[in-house]
Amino acid sequence: MTQVTEKRRPLSDRVDENKEYLNDRLGVGTSFDIGAHEFFIGSTKVVLYYINGFADSHLVSQIMRELNDLRGRDVQNNIIDHLFYKYIPYFQLEKVSKTDEFMDKLLVGQIGLIIDHSSDAIIMDAKVLPVRSPQEPDTERIVRGAHDGFTEVLVINTVLTRRRIRDERLRFEIMRIGERTKTDVAVAYLQDVANEKLVDTLKERLQNIQIDGIPMAEKTVEEFIIGKTFNPFPLVRYTERPDVAAVHLLEGHVLIYVDNSPSVMITPSTYFHHVQHAEEYRQTPVVGAYLRWVRFFGIFASIFVLPIWLLLVMHPSMIPEPLHFLGIKDKGSIPLLAQFLMAEVGLDLMRMAAIHTPAPLSIAMGLLAATLVGDIAIKVGLFAPEVILYLAIAAVGMYATPSYELSLANRLVRIFLILMVGFFSTPGLMIGFTVVLVGLATTRSLDTPYLWPFIPFNYKAFKDIMVRIAAPSKNNRPSIVRSQNSSRQ
Repeated sequence: MTQVTEKRRPLSDRVDENKEYLNDRLGVGTSFDIGAHEFFIGSTKVVLYYINGFADSHLVSQIMRELNDLRGRDVQNNIIDHLFYKYIPYFQLEKVSKTDEFMDKLLVGQIGLIIDHSSDAIIMDAKVLPVRSPQEPDTERIVRGAHDGFTEVLVINTVLTRRRIRDERLRFEIMRIGERTKTDVAVAYLQDVANEKLVDTLKERLQNIQIDGIPMAEKTVEEFIIGKTFNPFPLVRYTERPDVAAVHLLEGHVLIYVDNSPSVMITPSTYFHHVQHAEEYRQTPVVGAYLRWVRFFGIFASIFVLPIWLLLVMHPSMIPEPLHFLGIKDKGSIPLLAQFLMAEVGLDLMRMAAIHTPAPLSIAMGLLAATLVGDIAIKVGLFAPEVILYLAIAAVGMYATPSYELSLANRLVRIFLILMVGFFSTPGLMIGFTVVLVGLATTRSLDTPYLWPFIPFNYKAFKDIMVRIAAPSKNNRPSIVRSQNSSRQ
């Protein structure tokens, strides 16, 4: 009860009392980066609070010069209104009357003024955020088109989106999550297009998040929204491209922006949302369809090439005579199933090593891995050459998957199918595939069937996924989003 009362504590009209309380709560004098500067306007005492590195020093200096030039007679009677409406040369001003409001805004980089004989304080949004340039994201590169990308600053991400959708009905509803981190989270949608029920559901689930902080940003938010699950498949789609985010907003999706993260969450999403790439829409429909089918083939190969080849090697009689070369010449002294599992773990180790290796050493690490796995491991009989070949095919298909999260889930499915084939042969492959298919068919993301439009089947939407349709032919929004306005043209 005491904590609740403290958080709702109003500002006093005595500046020294406010200063004592705020200095204690904020750690002024202990934390080097939080400053409190006292000065007088006439005979009225004023304290300016700021955080070093956040405050725009040039703007603060200008405001201080203006305030120091004031005389007491200029601000007689109700000094705060004189400052707020007339004498502070800045447009982003706000009054607050609670100590927790004052501290919350100060801790996100704003500047605060507490004034003697006033129970309100003035907040100036004069922060300068540390930010990198909006570069193209590494995982969503394209040849043609825009090469900007989201950054870790929420305001910049919303600006990049509004630059593409200049509609007054575009909404960004913001809230704070985390008792200690107080992370800004925005729900973005088109007011007259998005499903109102979905918007309300997402806002309710976000507001019900009770946690001390979300330093892992969007992933923590996703786990609270989706709930506890052991399903490895991604139930929301992430993008770092503003154009991709804008397209989904126009389709009727609801997006979630989290401060400190360049990844924007797209809801609702299905399995097929994760297999599309912006490059397909930057080419002609025929070329886009070709690229999409090549990508589909790569995804299929990343899942099924290894289990099917292992099954054929275990049962050579199943290999047709024209494809007899698909067999194996020398199995080696280690069982094939063990070789596959060791190779899968080794591939993950190399991937992680490539991520964590400093750039100047990455080439040396690649040469070392190629020498050990591609040459020495085969010569000593640790791996059969065919195992490395087909594992490489599966790896290429995995890296061709547009969604990084989906590629990792497909890898787990591949390992599961390899184990089923290794232990149960042909029935194992059929049972394993059935289990995965049934699991995907029964999965729902925010009340959306995960395999739509395949299950339940929707011919028009399924055709749009299989073949890249030209924009003039796409008159309606996807029915899965249940938008208020289904017509686009």
